[in-house]
Amino acid sequence: LFSSEHGAVRWQDYTGSMNRNLWLLALCQGLFLTNNVAFIAINGLVGLRLAPYGWMATLPVMGYVVGGALSTPLVAGTQRLYGRRTSFQIGLAIAALSSAFAAWAVVHQAFWAVVAATVIAGYYSANGQLYRFAAAELALAAFREKAVSLVLAGGLIGAVIGPNLAARSRTLLEVPFAGAYVVLCGVALLGMVLMAGIQFPAAGPCTNPNAPGRPLALIVRQPVFLVACLSAALGYGVMNLLMAATPLAMQQCGLSFDDAAIVLEWHVIGMFAPGFFTGNLIKRFGTLPVMGAGVVLNLACIAIALSGLDLHHFTVALFLLGVGWNFLFTGSTTLSLDAYRPEEKDRAQAAINFFVFAVMAVSSFASGALVTTQGWALLNWGSLVPVALTALGLGWLGMRSRGAR
Repeated sequence: LFSSEHGAVRWQDYTGSMNRNLWLLALCQGLFLTNNVAFIAINGLVGLRLAPYGWMATLPVMGYVVGGALSTPLVAGTQRLYGRRTSFQIGLAIAALSSAFAAWAVVHQAFWAVVAATVIAGYYSANGQLYRFAAAELALAAFREKAVSLVLAGGLIGAVIGPNLAARSRTLLEVPFAGAYVVLCGVALLGMVLMAGIQFPAAGPCTNPNAPGRPLALIVRQPVFLVACLSAALGYGVMNLLMAATPLAMQQCGLSFDDAAIVLEWHVIGMFAPGFFTGNLIKRFGTLPVMGAGVVLNLACIAIALSGLDLHHFTVALFLLGVGWNFLFTGSTTLSLDAYRPEEKDRAQAAINFFVFAVMAVSSFASGALVTTQGWALLNWGSLVPVALTALGLGWLGMRSRGAR
């Protein structure tokens, strides 16, 4: 028998519903990315419009990731106490409330209330970051790479809907961008409906969910965990550093908001379209080579971004950045699954997400401060540092693995 949140279900019933659960979770991932992409598209511009100083423009973007970092222990606690589905529903409810609060703040021209709303919305982000780990639990062990990749591919929905939603709803109400936040409230409510239909297994047949597991300090000292965490955090940090600054940089170059929405759309397509085959690449070539390809794509993104400031430079660079992120993030998620036991998942996954959000918080603030004071070129040169650190980490783990063999 397999333990689940609905009680005991037969193994054949579980495998029969596995595909349905994965597709529903992929749809929830798409709605999660719709929220994320719309937030990235509008928060920096809302901040630029309302902030007392230009360098504070990306504080609403930073607030989103700071809220995510602060929420990781809370999310781990609700996951442990209430299970996957209930915890995810709580996150979606908070997403709806925080979007409504942000709409109110924009209407009343309250900059710090907008920042507070995005901090609260970070709880939803911390929840949504666990969708990829939940995907591995909805598949057999031999297919968990493909399950993670498939659910991440659901972000394509966000790639198409997010930028278009931001562009079309920003003038929905009299106050610019207030309508976008109202629509995002509805997106979160739709996510709650879809999440209600997913059946999450609580544990495998040979797992004792009440076992204490190893201390977190012991888990994080493993080389495989260190590199997985480093790659996830720095890969996300580089992606966020350049993506959050792109609408501001394009505005400085005289390009329109609609142009920025197109660039972000191609960027998110690059982030999630590879999800349909990244799992197969990992199965065929191994996790580390695929992650290494992600580093190479990040370097190509920086080279193109430094070569010009036309629309096609931004579009191609951000598309490659998205594909590189997918390879690194899917690979790091797969790599981390070998570093902890089922009873340790809550604390291990919370640790990974905390470091991801911490690096994203720094990169969100740095992106606005650098692009408005130092320019787009210096921002790209600076992003070479975390890319190089990621490459060193992957090389170190690769040499250790060869030595062990």
